[in-house]
Order: sequence, then C-alpha cells, then structure tokens
Amino acid sequence: MEDYSVLIGGQAGDGIRQVGTLVARLFSSLGYRIYYWDDYPSLIRGGHNFGLIRACETHIQAYRESVDIVVALNEETAKKHQWRLRQGGMLIYDEDVFKAEGCGLRLTSMVKDAGGKPVMRNVAALGAIARSLGIEWDVLEGVIKTAVRKEPELNLKIARTSFDAACMPEFKVERLSAPALPLIQGNEAIALGAARAGLKLYVAYPMTPSSSILHFLAANEEELGLVTYHPENEIAAVIAAVGGAYAGARTMVGSAGGGFALMVEGVSLCGQSEMPVVFAVSQRPGPSTGVPTYTTQGDLSFVLSAGHGEFLRLVLAPGDPDEAFLLTGLAMNMAWKYQIPTFVLTDKNLSESTYSFKSKGDEVTREEGLIWDGKGEYKRYRKSEGGVSPLAFPGTKGIVVKGTSYEHDEAGITVEDPEGISSMQDKRLGKRVALLEDLERMDTVKVHGDVKAKTALLTWGSTKGACIETAESLGLKVIQPTVLEPFPVASIEKALEGVEKLIGVENNATAQLAGLLRCHGIRVDETILQYDGRPFSVDGLKKRVEEVTA
Repeated sequence: MEDYSVLIGGQAGDGIRQVGTLVARLFSSLGYRIYYWDDYPSLIRGGHNFGLIRACETHIQAYRESVDIVVALNEETAKKHQWRLRQGGMLIYDEDVFKAEGCGLRLTSMVKDAGGKPVMRNVAALGAIARSLGIEWDVLEGVIKTAVRKEPELNLKIARTSFDAACMPEFKVERLSAPALPLIQGNEAIALGAARAGLKLYVAYPMTPSSSILHFLAANEEELGLVTYHPENEIAAVIAAVGGAYAGARTMVGSAGGGFALMVEGVSLCGQSEMPVVFAVSQRPGPSTGVPTYTTQGDLSFVLSAGHGEFLRLVLAPGDPDEAFLLTGLAMNMAWKYQIPTFVLTDKNLSESTYSFKSKGDEVTREEGLIWDGKGEYKRYRKSEGGVSPLAFPGTKGIVVKGTSYEHDEAGITVEDPEGISSMQDKRLGKRVALLEDLERMDTVKVHGDVKAKTALLTWGSTKGACIETAESLGLKVIQPTVLEPFPVASIEKALEGVEKLIGVENNATAQLAGLLRCHGIRVDETILQYDGRPFSVDGLKKRVEEVTA
C-alpha cells in the first residue's frame, strides 16, 4: 500500500503551517488521501512548531510515528525528530543554519539571492520535498500557482531553485488513479454544515481551538449569506446568540472549555426560554488555561451537565470532517425542531487538522421548525402533545412574543404556583420522547472493523481514526457513538452483541465515555488513555492494544 509521511519543523514565524498545507495539496493532487497534524505551542515567535503530513492510497484519519522525510528549518527540529526517520528516509535541512548528516541545502541563501522574505524558506523547503519524493516539477508548479496568492512568481522561482538543487529521490511517489478530494479542517466542516442548515448568525469570542470557525465564516460571510459577530467576551457572545434566536435567526456560538464555562448560565437560559442555539465546543487540555494549542477529550462530562436545572439537550460528537459537516447540520435542524440547545463536541485534533473530505456537500439541508400559522391567539409556550410550541418572532403584527428566564405559563407570564411549575417542566422534558424517536432512525452508533470480532475498541470523536486502523490490523471491532446525549443505550447494546472484551480508548485521564457507559450498566473491561495533549498515533495505539489483549 502506498503510504508516505513528511515532517517539517522550525519555529513559530517560519511558515510551517503554510508549507504543511502545500505538501498536503501536493499529495492530494496525485490522488492520495490526507491527514495533516499541526503541532504548535502558544507562541507568536520562537518555540518548536512542526507539521506531520501523511498521505495514503486509502482514507486515513491518524498519523504514524515514522516518516519518510524530515525537513528541518532549525537544528532543534533535526534533534527532536531524527528518531522518526524510517530506514531509507531522508533529513533535509538548511545548511546555512546548522550542519547535520543528510541532504543539506542553502535554503536561507536561496531566498536571499532571489530577493525573497525570510519566511519564504518554507517554499524553498517545498521544492526540496517535491524533488526528494520524485514528484515532477509541473505538479509542484500547479500547486503553487493554485494555492499561493502573494508573489506567486517569486515563490515559483525560489521553489524551482531548491527543486533543482535537492538530493535525488530514494523512491518515487506515483500518481494514483483515484480522483483528488478537497482538503478541509474540522472547523471548516462545522462551519459549512451549519451554513447548509441555515445558519444566519455566528457569535464567538476567539478561543483556540475553536477560533478558526469564526475566521472562516467571517471571511465567507457574503458567499454563505450570514453574519459573524465578535463581542467583548463569551458571556456577551451567548446572550447575543440567544437574542439572535429569539429574533428568528439560526444561530451558533463557538468556544473551548474556559470560554464555554462562561457561557453556562446562557445554556440554562436556552433551556428555560426554549431558545434554539447550537454550541460548538472544541476541547483542549485543562483545567483553567491548561495547554491552549493541544488536544484532549476532557470536557465530555462538563458538556453533558453544563447548566443548572433540568432541561433537554442534544450532544453530538463527530470523529472526522465528514461527520462534523453532517452532525453540525443535524444539530442546527434539531435545535429548531425541538427548540433546545444542541452541542457539537469536538477537539483540537479534529478542529485544526486537515483531512481529505469525501462529502458531496448536499447531504445537509435546512429543515424547518414548527412556525405559527397566524390563526387564533398566539402563546409562545403553548402546550402541545409533543411539547413543541409554534414559533413566531418579534415584529409579527398583532402579537407579543415572550422570551423569559423565569418559570412561566403558556403566554410567557411568570408563575410560581406548584401546578404551573411542574406543568411547564413536563412540557419541556416531554420533547425527549419525539427526539428519541428521531434518533432511533439515525446512525447514532457506528461500527467499524471486523463486525464479528469478540474484542472491540470503544471510542468517540477524533480518536476514531487511530482506532479504525488499529482494529483493521488486529482483526478487532470499533464501536463509535456519535450521539452522547440522549445516550443511545439500545444501539450500543446492539453493537456489543458477541463482544467478550470491551476496551475504551480516549484522549483523557478519567475515561469519561467509559464512565458514561457504566452509568447505563455497560461494563468496559480495559481502558487505554492518553492525556499528554497529543492525539493517538496508529503505531502507539496498536502497541497498547496488543498489551491489553495479549
């Protein structure tokens, strides 16, 4: 099987992310499927940044530890990652900066001689990567012309110089017959899924790793037909979102753990006032500021219980961009169908990594909620058999549209009597019956690998990719719930038929999904946990699975 990996590293300010994306595009143009993990500290300058790009002839969603090429723009990269080079691999480095064994090129001098900026060493590195992989110049030229908008001719000149000077390849990357697929980050898929389902207002205070949802939507407001709003803090963001929903705009907010913590009272406001707001929560290591630019799955329990009081919510956990696109659309449609807060729970790995995107884009459509027909007296919280009240919005002639945080009657007037309190709570929680019926018709639990295997890996979110490859190599089953509230107990139990050993695999320290299963009477026999801020590699996970199955 054709399977290549390239690592390029330097410090913040060296343009590592940009060249990593170009390497991904280079492979993708030849028909390869891509996973690109971007590793960077919370620094504007300095530190150690690297990107690990994996290209394979089959669909992949995780990285392998060993690589074919390490490109070092500084000595630290060579020292940190030399161990990753597989036999026959190549170190490419800037010999103007340091000396090492491998393919030394005067990248700094090439850029200077061409009249370029220092950051353009990344494009010089790109030329060397292409030549060292045996990729023809016209392929690289096409990628640069398509993807590089600033000074394309100068970038082409620099890339050509390094391409001609690079070491001859030990192997040749062949063009595949498969068509090239678009490349997308998880946050971009979340943004597009929401837009396809009718998003009109996105409100967020930037917080890594959710920030690129805001950046992407702001850059494409006109094309997508929506508005983005960056308020002064996360409390303002959630209240503005509630206001947008009250006014009739399909609204989403985005944040990470610390920012979402500030939004929690607003979540309860959505529950009481029955305001349909989508929350995109991207996880990073905590507690407190934690490690802002790395990944975790530590906020599951938090999101499941965020808010005071008892109210209905829907929590969805995509494992890749295709699922992120579909499930964000579902979150938007279900929020408006049932007038509840819904959550798309992701993590830094999925949010900011780059993947090949299989979706055609038409799998998500806007589904309308229950809108008032204009007949009779309007009551915002009118009781109905399923608990869903017809929606109307301020400005509708002749009616008053209430929205309240206080317990209320059908018209939205405050109540404190026992019957009024319990009656309205029954109305809101009664929506759960229809929501469960909807979910039962959906694929809420996915099964991968050998469906007849007696040993299964239980996982959620972006750990899915490493689990699937590990399971395929070891003949195991993978069970992946994509809906975490209401928890799909029956679907989990069906997926577990024939399984004698269940191993939980999570990017957290307390096995939160395994704990959720135990709450529903389902035993998890072993757990494999990783909580160092990095996603599982295929190699590392396979080794640990073998240890607990030996």
